[in-house]
Amino acid sequence: MIAYITFADRVSAWFGKAFAWVILVMTFGMAYEVFVRYLLNAPTAWSLDVAFIMYGTLFMMGGAYTLSRGGHVRGDFLYRLWSPRTQATVELVLYFIFFFPGVLALIFAGWKYAARSWGFLEVSVNSPAGVPVFQLKSVIVAAGILLLIQGIAEVMRCILCIRSGEWFRGADDVEETEVKLADKAAHDVLEHGSEAIDTVDPNLSRGSGDEQQR
Repeated sequence: MIAYITFADRVSAWFGKAFAWVILVMTFGMAYEVFVRYLLNAPTAWSLDVAFIMYGTLFMMGGAYTLSRGGHVRGDFLYRLWSPRTQATVELVLYFIFFFPGVLALIFAGWKYAARSWGFLEVSVNSPAGVPVFQLKSVIVAAGILLLIQGIAEVMRCILCIRSGEWFRGADDVEETEVKLADKAAHDVLEHGSEAIDTVDPNLSRGSGDEQQR
């Protein structure tokens, strides 16, 4: 199980980080559109479609990577109060009730959409530029397959946690700055929380002495 989890995490991380570069393409495209529209008064006919395609691709292809890092939204106000075994049990049940049916539907429906789109080389109807969008339909299938691979790994994680009582986490990876700061603050509290520091005001001490002399 651990070997498969490690393999799935690496595959998801590779695709997630590779497609993260799409952000730069989208940024440069939108910056170019702003420049030519407001400074040269010559707006493009393709920038909106390209932004949709880039954002959709980034969103879809980053799903498995986000799942591997535990970054998807959940009801944390309840989840964090449970023991690891309870968390794993609930997740295991929900994966089979909601996750796998949804992902399989995504793959099969996406396959139909992609095949039909490739059949007539579909282009966008949102602009006169006729930007091709059939390649984006293929991303739906690819994203579904990656989610299926990672979902199997997450099921194995749940089984390992139910057995051992602890979550098996992958190798360290990129974390949000807020998470790093919170971890550092928690570590500082655990390391220095038991140290009591007494501060004495010299003026108060001198005043006490004078009163004693009186």
